[in-house]
This record gives sequence, C-alpha cells and structure tokens, in this order.
Amino acid sequence: MSGRLAAAGIPPTARNRRAFRELLVTAPGLRAGITGVTLDAEGVHQRSPGGPSLPEAAAAAGLMTGVRADMARHPLPGARGETISEGLDGLPARLAGWARAGAVFSIWRAVLRIGAGTPSPVAVRANAQALGRYAAACQAAGLVPVVAPHLDGSGRHSAAQCETVMSLVLLAVMTELLDYEVDPAAVVLMPTMTVPGRQSGRQASAGESAEATVRTLASVPLTLAGVAFSAGSQRPGRATEILAAMQAVPHIWPLTFAFGRALTGPALAAWGGRASRWEAGQRALAYRVAMNVAAMEGRYPPERDLDAA
Repeated sequence: MSGRLAAAGIPPTARNRRAFRELLVTAPGLRAGITGVTLDAEGVHQRSPGGPSLPEAAAAAGLMTGVRADMARHPLPGARGETISEGLDGLPARLAGWARAGAVFSIWRAVLRIGAGTPSPVAVRANAQALGRYAAACQAAGLVPVVAPHLDGSGRHSAAQCETVMSLVLLAVMTELLDYEVDPAAVVLMPTMTVPGRQSGRQASAGESAEATVRTLASVPLTLAGVAFSAGSQRPGRATEILAAMQAVPHIWPLTFAFGRALTGPALAAWGGRASRWEAGQRALAYRVAMNVAAMEGRYPPERDLDAA
C-alpha cells in the first residue's frame, strides 16, 4: 500500500493508507460485483476516527473481509536469485486473531520468475509446500484459503513458456494441497493469467490468452470451489478483456476475478489523496467493477471500455 501511494505522489502515511482503504471499502454499490475485500495486517485493525473498523465497515457493506497472510518475499537459500514467501512462523495464531477480528478468508501469494533456468525445481517445490502448509492452517482456523501462485510478468517469456510453467506450478501446488489433506471444496485458487512477458515484445489476443489460461488448470481437482484470477501487472481493460474471453472457453469451475491494481489503480489515480476527489475515486472503482461484471455475464464491450482504450 505504501509503495502504491508513493508511486502516485501521495505521502505513504498511516492516515493516507487508512483513507484509501476506506475509500475502497465504502464505495457505494460495491456489493453488486464484489464479494470480498483483502486487507493487510495493518488494515484489519484500522478504523476511521470515531467510526467502525475496516472489517466492520466491509461487513456493513455486505462484503467479506480477507487478510493477506504471507509476509513478503525473501531470497530462497540454494536458489540463486529466486524467492520464497515467508510468514509460516506464528501463522496459526495470526489466523485465529484475524478470524476473531471478522476475517472470513486469507490469501497467500507465492511469486515465481520465468527466465533462464527459472523457476528452478527447488523454488517451485518450496513455494508449493508453503502454500500447502498455509492452506491447511487456514482451514484449521476456520478461514477459507485463497491459494495464489503467481508468475512474474515482467520477463521476456512467451505465452507458451508462461503456460508450461504455470501448468507445472499448479501441479506441484495441487500435490501439496493433497499431501496436507486440504479440502479443495473450501479452497479458492488465485493464479495469474497466461500472457507473454512485458519485455518479450509480443502480445497474444485476448482469446488466445483465455484459452491458454484455462489449459493450465488441467491438474486442478473437479471439486475446487473456484478460480479467481489475478490481473498481475496488466492494464485494467486488458485483464477484463481476457476475463470476458475466458467465459466462452469450456470450463468446470467458476472463473472470476480477484484483481488488485486493475481495480484499485484507476481509483487511486482519480482520488490522488485529495478529499475533494473522494467521490471521483469511488466512481473510478465502480466503473472497473461494472466492466468486470459485464465480462462475467458475457456483455463486455471492449470498444466502450475507457481503460481498454
């Protein structure tokens, strides 16, 4: 959150972090297209002066609260240049505390980079095992685990490389969930979409990306609760266009969206940290939500999407 505020030219203070979270959670009509909002450990305990906590504000708006459980990435020993998401130490106690604070679900994000020799088998196994341990701890605490294996989209890789790597990563993750006796019917999978790397100089069509993305799910259990895709670093309109194309590809599970920057980025830009632009920020968020709901319902018009243009 601090990084996003700073990049937008807004001082990354606790007050501004709380204000932006509050802007998002209290946006009118959010429930029409959003079921849950993810906070970090700080956000769970923040509240407006004299007002409700953010989880209480989310509940009042008809939204479920989730918490990001991993504690950022750190270098993975034995794997040069690769990372592991940390945060397993003390996780059961943190999950129990978040549940008492009103959380319903939690997210753990593991990020892998595609490059020469990467991700290595060691990095894939280590991150998959962390996701398995996290998911088992979540279910033990009564929270729904949102399992988020992400591929770094900044590289030179092709769409075919992205598809191959994500397929292998998902196979490793599903194997760990099985080994840790995680109930897939109470798991939401949150992978990134299958697209070429930003430095590749290539761009697949929305239909090609949609088909490749759905193919990566071959190892996913039929009983999985659903798949909510991350947009990664894609432009908001582009992510929505691929989401729309996925609905036409034969699939078993509900395929929906769990966008971060692709939803909140336009709202942050419209708000700019100014009280006078509060409603403008909320309108920008509502617009992106409406576009993604249209994508889910088969009525998305890319030619009319201002962000896509």
